Amino acid sequence: MPLINHVRGEQVPDAMLNIRTPIVRIPLWMVVLWWTVKGLARLAVAYVRYWYVTIPATGLGWLYLRYGWPGPVLAIAAPLAALGLWALVQWPSFVHLAGFPALSRYRRWWYGRSWHPAMATAGLAVAFDRHVVLPVLKRVRCRPGGDELHVRMVTGQIPEDFAAVAERLAHTFGARAVKVLLGRRQGTIVLLVQRGDPLAATVPALPVPVVPDFTALSLGRREDGATYCLRLFGTQVLIVGATGSGKGSVIWSFVRALAAGVRSGLVRLWAFDPKGGMELGAGAPLFERFACRDYRAMADMLEEAVKMAQERADRLRGRTRQHTPTVDDPLIVIVIDELAALTAYLTDRQTRDRIRGALSLLLSQGRAVGVHVVAALQDPRKEVLPFRDLFPTRIGLRLSEDNHVDLVLGDGARDRGALCDRIPQSTPGVGYVVLDGDPTPMRVRFGYLTDHDITEMAHEYGRMRVIEGEVA
Repeated sequence: MPLINHVRGEQVPDAMLNIRTPIVRIPLWMVVLWWTVKGLARLAVAYVRYWYVTIPATGLGWLYLRYGWPGPVLAIAAPLAALGLWALVQWPSFVHLAGFPALSRYRRWWYGRSWHPAMATAGLAVAFDRHVVLPVLKRVRCRPGGDELHVRMVTGQIPEDFAAVAERLAHTFGARAVKVLLGRRQGTIVLLVQRGDPLAATVPALPVPVVPDFTALSLGRREDGATYCLRLFGTQVLIVGATGSGKGSVIWSFVRALAAGVRSGLVRLWAFDPKGGMELGAGAPLFERFACRDYRAMADMLEEAVKMAQERADRLRGRTRQHTPTVDDPLIVIVIDELAALTAYLTDRQTRDRIRGALSLLLSQGRAVGVHVVAALQDPRKEVLPFRDLFPTRIGLRLSEDNHVDLVLGDGARDRGALCDRIPQSTPGVGYVVLDGDPTPMRVRFGYLTDHDITEMAHEYGRMRVIEGEVA
């Protein structure tokens, strides 16, 4: 339709409506000035941001301008010589104060490069309002054997979300394993990326303490390098592991930690070895009572321990809630090498029921009165050990099936890093425990006692013993 000029009343031919962007002409000097100011601002920001590179470079440049090549060469050589001397004279402090901080900076950059794809492929990236929100990598700290990644979770995430994909993150970062720890602040976690294996080497037998500390028995070494200590007061201990997993290492580490108390009369050990004494027989002088063949004698001993516990309870009622060991009223520790042989595999039903009943009473009533049970087992299923839940402290060694991990250490233990089914056969004595106040299982390796160590310990700390009712 043709356009009409209403003022003049004339018909105007059809034409396209042209809209042109107004052109503002800026002088060249102003453009150059803007680019210069913008470049200098970016340079200043980069100079401040990467101060650990720019300030030394500035200093070296000034030394070169002032003194020529000898200036920067001496400036570099002198600190290197000092660091080398420090490392030669005091290597532990050098690694702690200089080596790990420098490595932490490098690892922070290295993790940052792959952080986005790692979070996305692990399902930890959250889509919100058409944006992808990632957990924030706040800090990286290098430790012996691994790195600590301090992470701030996305709103709505929980530590279990990271624990569920810990194995995936381990493969992504090229690590041996990844464990999830709670952070100090709400909404934060610590990813412990384990690279080395501080427990690869056998842990030798630990020294025998002069006086046993029943609140902290030293049994082995933790994966963080610290000594693993177990509180015996107020607990019963269950050791679960497949054949050849190192249950003997745990049992003998217990006995060694209590050996000085055996010699002084502060501790009395009652040993049960249904395998004919093959495991515990070498240390028989350490045991006040020792049974290895007669199952009825074992039932009698357990029922005697129940009577002793009940008598102590009557005597201590109203006076104290925790028995204090003395020579006249010592701590009784019942050591059982293969518990299933007494509770599940025994063909004599009457004797088996007696043993089950006595053990149930001991486990539920003996802790406060100083009668403790340390038992080893291969199969943790309910039909094998119906009163498994009466053991507050459990130690999981190498297990044959992954679903056994949660049976031993509690629901969700495997997701939190207790890979008992992944422990190699070449590392007997390695297992997982749950420390007080920390739901994340700790990997430990218990001390290994040779036959000579056991014989020597039995000779030095042993006392008169009773073998299945007869004094020896």
